[in-house]
This record gives sequence, structure tokens and C-alpha cells, in this order.
Amino acid sequence: MFVDQVNIYVKAGDGGNGIVAFRREKYVPMGGPAGGDGGKGGDVIFQVDEGLSTLMDFRYNRHFKAKRGENGMSKNKHGKDADPLIVSVPPGTIVYNEETNELIADLTEHEQQAVIARGGRGGRGNVRFASPRDPAPNIAENGEPGEELTVRVELKVIADVGLVGFPSVGKSTLLSVVSAAKPKVADYHFTTLAPNLGVVETKDHRTFVMADLPGLIEGAHKGVGLGHQFLRHVERTRILIHVIDMSGMEGRDPYEDYKQINAELRAYDEALMERPQIIAANKMDMPGAEENLVIFKQKLSNDIPIYPISAVTRQGVETLLYRTADLLERIPKQKTIEKSTNEKIVYRHKEKEVPFEVLRDDDGAFMVTGEKIERLFKMTDFTRDEAIQRFARQMRAMGVDSKLREKGAKDGDTVRILGYEFEFMD
Repeated sequence: MFVDQVNIYVKAGDGGNGIVAFRREKYVPMGGPAGGDGGKGGDVIFQVDEGLSTLMDFRYNRHFKAKRGENGMSKNKHGKDADPLIVSVPPGTIVYNEETNELIADLTEHEQQAVIARGGRGGRGNVRFASPRDPAPNIAENGEPGEELTVRVELKVIADVGLVGFPSVGKSTLLSVVSAAKPKVADYHFTTLAPNLGVVETKDHRTFVMADLPGLIEGAHKGVGLGHQFLRHVERTRILIHVIDMSGMEGRDPYEDYKQINAELRAYDEALMERPQIIAANKMDMPGAEENLVIFKQKLSNDIPIYPISAVTRQGVETLLYRTADLLERIPKQKTIEKSTNEKIVYRHKEKEVPFEVLRDDDGAFMVTGEKIERLFKMTDFTRDEAIQRFARQMRAMGVDSKLREKGAKDGDTVRILGYEFEFMD
């Protein structure tokens, strides 16, 4: 099964906890703090594996969680950092943040890597909190939580040549006769429901990758039919071979078909019209094809090369392949990855992170939420009085106390953070 789009959940590893420890060596009075820091949590990294061609592996495993860092140890020993979680993806994988739709990574080269979620830093041990005022602190931090998010993973097939055209014009048949690929071929529309790739070798030993892509229909750029499932893969190709049924067996006008397909490509992405295009006039072994080709050439207003072929009898196929290989030699691979050479970089204003927000729960309790305050909460060791006092000072410095009073909090009121309850004291 070909899978080219899936949503998955990734969670980087939390940092290891710092610890409270003291030196207890013979003949060393007042040894002082010796609690080590925790190790860093593992990152979640996507890495390109050119041996993969679909996102099939994600169909049954949609949760990826890296390991947490090791806790700190006594004698100032640092906890071990966790190894990153490497997730293999096929070339042409694009990763988006599902919540914000922000592009995270575009992976095209073998063994190219991208950090999708970063592991949390390790918590500090009590040696980090020593000061002249408090030379033997009884406080340590928990590890920072690792990033977690849902990402949308899309695959855009990377092929040198893409076969485009209406359903049943002979794209799959052409691929099957020029390569070792075995696409499904049948006499009905939408035989091809997913891209098929084949390696083509000409008689002079030049090779390139050809993709048989699902047939287009009118309105495909709006998602009609296979819609974007097809058009997504066109963007990566360096050359488009426009396969046209020149016999008009189904009562279709070859020139109208040609115009309609180009209209769909233009509506999806104007830059696709700048892509070199070759017309393969297929089914020339059928009655009426020669007459239709003459009319087609008369209507064609541009100088796009036309190659009469028959995928079934292999008439003209070698000439088409030679021309395609010649054209590919003049087109650099990197050029097709960018949509447009004139594309402008747009800098968008990002709202400053709100450290916290105070809300009222249904039972009248006050809820304090926010990424920053919740991160501090998770990194606080509430089993130690000094750590609790430090968290209280941090909240006061952030303005949480003032905001609670502003919202009407009084002595004895309940305050909740991440499901934990506290008593407000004015």
C-alpha cells in the first residue's frame, strides 16, 4: 500500500533530574554539596533512507518517544545524555507542525537529518545552587520536559520524470515497457491510485527515474478526484512527459485534454508551467490517430516537442527516451526543489510568549496555565521545602500573585496548576 500523508505524535525525552547530595569523606569536614546534573533527554530526529519509498511504516506506528536523560549522581557526576531517536523516512519527506501548519523540515538527500522535537535539558544538582549565603543548599531541579507535538508528514515522490495526463491514456503501460516496474494496467479509469516509480535505462546506458502518477481530472487542483494526492508529487519532477491518447477512442479531443491538464497544473502551482514538458502522442497504432495528430499540431501554439509513440508496440519509445535523457542532462537537480527563483522570504511577527494565564474553573477555583509556568512547575521537586520556596519566589517574580489578587483571589482559595491544588495565601 502506498502511503504519502500521515499524522504522527512525537515526544522528545525529558531531561534527567539533578540530585541533592553532599560529600561524606573521611577527614573532610564540611564537604559541601556534590549533587550532579541530570543528562539531556533524547531528540527525535528524522533521517532520510533512500531505501524507503512510502510512509507505510507510519501507518501502524504513529507514536515516537525518545528516552529521558539519566539522573545526576553523587560526587558531582553528570547523568548520561540520552541517545536521539532516529526515525527513517523516504527521500522527499516534508514535515509540518499540525497545529500551526509551520514547515519544520524538507528532507530530500540520503542520510539528511532534521531535529523534529528537542530533548529537555537536565535538571541542575544542588552544587549549582551553592552561594556564599547558602553554601550547602538542599535543592535540585527536575529535568526539563522534552518537546512534544503532532506533526503532519507528507511525501512528495522524487523522480526525474513525471508522466501526466488523463486516466487511461497509457501512462502505466509506458512505464511498464521502459522499466522493470510492474504497475497495474487495466481498461478502466483510475487503475493507478498511487505513484509508481521505475528506473529507465536508455541503450546508451543513461539512467533516470520515471514516475507514473495518478490520472488528473477537471478540478484536481481543488482536491476533486485524487486531487492533491497527485499534484503533490508533480512538484519534485524535473521534466513532465504529457501523455495524450491521440486516438480519441473515448470520444475525447486530444487538444482539449492537453489544455485541461495544463490548466490544472497552472491552477495548482504557476511555477509548474516553467517545467520543461514533452508531449508523448500515444496510441498511434490505433485508427484515426495519424489524422488527430495532424489536427493537434495545427492547434498547438507553442513549440513543445511532440513524439508519436505506441506504448503497446513500442513504436517511437526509444526516441522519446533519448530526448528525455538529453534534456535531463541540461537541467540541474537542485533547481526543481525550489518552487520559484523569484520567491520572496516573508518575515512574520511572532507574538511574545505569554508566561501564564489565570482562569476560573467551574467550581470557582483559580487555574494558572501557560507554557513557561508549567515548565517551571514540572522542573520543581516538591518533596523539598527549599524547592517549594524557590517556586513560590519565581511565581511572585512573574506576577502570578498579583494577577490572582486582581482576579479576586483571597486567603484559602484553591489554585490549580496542571491538576495539582494549592492554597492561596495573601
